[in-house]
Amino acid sequence: MDVIKRNNVKVLGEGTQPIVFAHGFGCDWTAWRSVAPNFERDHKVILFDHVGAGGSDLTAYRSDKYSSYAGYVADVLEIIDELDMNDIVFVGHSAAAMIGMLASIQKPERFDSLVMVSPSPSFLDEGDYKGGFSRDDIDGLLEVLDSNFLGWSRSTAPLIMGNPERPELGDVLTGSFCRTDPDIAREFARVVFLADHRADVPNCTKRALVLQTQADLIAPVEVGHYMHDHLPNSELVLMKATGHCPHISAPEETSAAIRSFLAG
Repeated sequence: MDVIKRNNVKVLGEGTQPIVFAHGFGCDWTAWRSVAPNFERDHKVILFDHVGAGGSDLTAYRSDKYSSYAGYVADVLEIIDELDMNDIVFVGHSAAAMIGMLASIQKPERFDSLVMVSPSPSFLDEGDYKGGFSRDDIDGLLEVLDSNFLGWSRSTAPLIMGNPERPELGDVLTGSFCRTDPDIAREFARVVFLADHRADVPNCTKRALVLQTQADLIAPVEVGHYMHDHLPNSELVLMKATGHCPHISAPEETSAAIRSFLAG
């Protein structure tokens, strides 16, 4: 299997230190189009699609491989090996923040640092942990996704994006959801919303930046604080941005926060 073709990998930039941008559920590499170019002068910029998204090779998808984050982590590590990258800054949004974290735990020697944009190790409320959803909420969400993925995408994407005063942003996310293979998206949704990687968070020793927005429907502020409290070497930035996708709704603030972190 051609790893570069499988994950639609793109290598840009004039620098030497790799910065890898990884998209979350329902998106593809274009979600970073307003952020990634800001790092091309100083870094080697790596963009890619998870299998099932964007321009990835859909024939590479196997339900058994991608039944957990492990399959996606394996893909990331294969991309890293194929490009022989070290000293990596891994920027992951939402689910991809967890994928990057798990990859860094497996091969810490390859990574310099992590930027986690709207991360969540578990979406399920449990005891004192507030993930944002009850089990009934998640079961209902998955049931709707099974029965009407496109309808769910059109109605929910604007809510996930937030920023109701800028409806064009919701349209961007809706379009991205609708470009995703619905069968694969339904399976990925189960992986994302049923995962619980809280036990793995303290095992991530790399320097990490947690970017947490306000009024995030998917990952509430409490989750951002949880990540900061349990990552051994982390910084937390509470952004002015709202919604779950600040790299799309507030690319300037997102880029500035990443730059400040890297400079530090």
